[in-house]
Amino acid sequence: MNRPTAQERIAVAALRVGMFVHLDVGWMNHPFRLSNFVIESPEQLVLLQSLGLKHVRWSPGLSIDPAQAPESPADARSPAPTTIENRSDELARQRQSQAMCDSQFSEAAAASARIFEGVEADPDHARQDAERLALALTRKMIDDGPSCIRLLTESAGDQSALHAVNVGVLSLLLGRALDLKEEDLLELGVGALLHDVGKLDLPGPARHADADMAPADAALYRSHVALGVTRAQKMGLSKGAMLVLAMHHERADGAGFPRRLPGEQMTLPARIVALVNRYDGLCNPHWPSRAITPHEAVARLFAREKDAYEPSLLASFVRLVGVFPPGSMVQLSDDRFAMVVSVNPHRPLKPRLLIHDAKRPSADGLLTDLERAPGLSIVRSLPPKAMPRSVREDLVPRQRVSYFWEPLAVETAAR
Repeated sequence: MNRPTAQERIAVAALRVGMFVHLDVGWMNHPFRLSNFVIESPEQLVLLQSLGLKHVRWSPGLSIDPAQAPESPADARSPAPTTIENRSDELARQRQSQAMCDSQFSEAAAASARIFEGVEADPDHARQDAERLALALTRKMIDDGPSCIRLLTESAGDQSALHAVNVGVLSLLLGRALDLKEEDLLELGVGALLHDVGKLDLPGPARHADADMAPADAALYRSHVALGVTRAQKMGLSKGAMLVLAMHHERADGAGFPRRLPGEQMTLPARIVALVNRYDGLCNPHWPSRAITPHEAVARLFAREKDAYEPSLLASFVRLVGVFPPGSMVQLSDDRFAMVVSVNPHRPLKPRLLIHDAKRPSADGLLTDLERAPGLSIVRSLPPKAMPRSVREDLVPRQRVSYFWEPLAVETAAR
């Protein structure tokens, strides 16, 4: 009997409906919702053959009898088996899900880095690449359906592109939560990915805001908005995307820059990116020593900066990322310590946690869903330095917080 995790190589020509296959190509290079899935129909076989691959990997233990294959994609939201026989299988699934999110974010970050590298030499081609990346992210997000936000490992992604992709991913997730149409999501995605393109025209030290900046340096930093609009015009960006670049530092209370526009004069995509950009800037500043935790960032937005953002938009954002967003270090009602790993927007107060266990390293720990842990709750969030050293060494708090998403089917498959 094959173990569910066993894999074999097989010629693409020999594939059949019902086989669980693994595609070793980037998710932007194939039309399927996931890179690992059960073949559901002859049409999918044709699509697989059109990719030009000679062989793929498949898992006999995860495959199903073709006679029992679902009649429609809606019946197959989770290609994984309906039961998990033992803890090792659940841990393997958990690791696979993490690796998939890391890989997809890394692919998007690499594409983003190439876009910025090509802006000067070929602005039109850079625009096309940005539109392709935004389209790939949007289509994947829509096809994946309901999803939860997942914390990534620090090895995921090109460091130079982390901010752009973080803002792009969270902005699109928030836009989808607000029921934006696909064409509006595409403009939001392009604008979010390119919101800082004007910084390419600034010297390195002027690319990062600092409260201690001299007035002349602060003015130079603020000029990246106008420089970005000029870049956007050369690239031929759409009006909606260009307005995101023009307004991403404006504030609802009219205290932003460069035009001090009130919130009602900002487009919704611009308001989304302004909020997400601020959140990521608090969690991932240029100077890591100034970073605050994701929970502290949400608290600051609500307590000290609430006038800067539309109340309903801020509330939607908190529902999306949770009161304790992924990456938050917390203490539980039973005094144990944990790291928040993922948040389901439909249950923002019940995240999934990796709990410190002195008897087992966190790498071998299963995630705990607070919704399925009666009597267990989060008491408080703590900065990593306030936790015992043994906990920090085990849970490895993220110095930089990056997010992607995974379908809820992945999160709930083990239930």
